[in-house]
Amino acid sequence: MSRDLLFAALLLGLAACDNLWLDRMKVQPKLLAYAPSDFYRDGRAMRRPPEGTVSREETLGPPELIEGGADGGLVDRIPLPVDQELLALGRQRFDVTCAACHGLLGDGVSVVASKMALRLPPSLFSEAVRGAPDGRIFRVVTEGYGLMPSYAATLSVRARWAIVAYVRALELSQNAPLALAPPDERRRLEQEASP
Repeated sequence: MSRDLLFAALLLGLAACDNLWLDRMKVQPKLLAYAPSDFYRDGRAMRRPPEGTVSREETLGPPELIEGGADGGLVDRIPLPVDQELLALGRQRFDVTCAACHGLLGDGVSVVASKMALRLPPSLFSEAVRGAPDGRIFRVVTEGYGLMPSYAATLSVRARWAIVAYVRALELSQNAPLALAPPDERRRLEQEASP
């Protein structure tokens, strides 16, 4: 019983005292970013980042890769190795980001597109898109164009190039002659086409 009384007395004593250590945690001196400060010689509270600091949001690399071109020109070809992995990423990102307006085939036919009264999204098989350098498509995805917003904040540089690669693959698939198909696939397609 005396133990319980001692514990109760200790709790009452803590509740009654001023709890200076708790107040120190609540009220801490600090410098506001744009406030003057006597602590630093230049009189400013905000410090400059160390020389050579790079923002974690900034993507580093040659302008051909990061911007789709350099010196006012656009790259003609994707500056990454185009392989199955890049195409798979491109398809996945295209289906999520682009297909809602441009359609799964890239032909501009989609439910969302049918609701756009002001301007329909273009078919990605049009001469304007097919004739454009790869850097132009990359820049449109990066910066937006017309009613299309920029996707730079939601798609990495690699994902944007992957979409360009996938768009080029879609174009190829829509315009490829039957002679380019593997023999077994060619036979199947010929059988489907014959009555």
